[in-house]
Amino acid sequence: MRIRIVDAFTDRPFTGNPAGVLLLDSDGFPDDSWLQHVATEVNLSETAFCHPLPAHGEADWALRWFTPATEVDMCGHATLAAAHVLHTTGTASGTVRFAARCGILTATAHPDGTITLDFPTSPLTPVEIPEGLAEALGAKAVSVHDTGVHIGDLLVEVADERTVRGLRPDFAGLVALSERGIIATAAAEDPSAGYDFVSRGFFPRVGIDEDPVTGSAHTALAPYWSDRLGRDELTGLQASARSGLVHTALRGDRTLLTGRAVTVIDGELLTAP
Repeated sequence: MRIRIVDAFTDRPFTGNPAGVLLLDSDGFPDDSWLQHVATEVNLSETAFCHPLPAHGEADWALRWFTPATEVDMCGHATLAAAHVLHTTGTASGTVRFAARCGILTATAHPDGTITLDFPTSPLTPVEIPEGLAEALGAKAVSVHDTGVHIGDLLVEVADERTVRGLRPDFAGLVALSERGIIATAAAEDPSAGYDFVSRGFFPRVGIDEDPVTGSAHTALAPYWSDRLGRDELTGLQASARSGLVHTALRGDRTLLTGRAVTVIDGELLTAP
């Protein structure tokens, strides 16, 4: 079975967010325990598993994502990675439709090499600042929003870009504060640098202390910053050590996420399900 490692939301190897991708030739998924074992072995923030669906249905491929510790409802960078593999191997062209736990998602490849994902926009609900958040995150919150059922994060605006970049969280302290994790964000210090806002994502509850570039988080960041900045199309920089850019376009209850990807490893998985 072929297994690939793809760096997503970047056009350069060893940057962006790496994801494992397995295209299964079966008409269903193997046992959950095998999927989890593979994801734990790959040991990246997400591994995507896909299998083809019958023709003429509402989707072309079934898609699931696993962290090293658990399955998640929605993942942007591993979807981008899966779409990249489907297109670069000639398995698919144009728009690919995925059936996932969060609904039908699409990925459209463009002639310039970018891929646009169509994801549900995360609903934002203002909440009180949780007790202990400042201590665990390492910075005071300007505002806090719940991001809804599919990603289950707290979106936390902090004072400025420098604060986001300098965060050194207490990961054990963050675990109890949200269902999945914490998205820390601020407006760009210098929008002429090519991005409108910055973020970092911390998800120790699902086995990922810091995620390099979190596509799903941008389904919440897009409506938040579009409302603040008065524009529907923005660019976010996730300011992790690997870093990456996500171009967002808010379309009501859908958010478009556009980026690039590059395959860095193409190998063979020797353990069959």
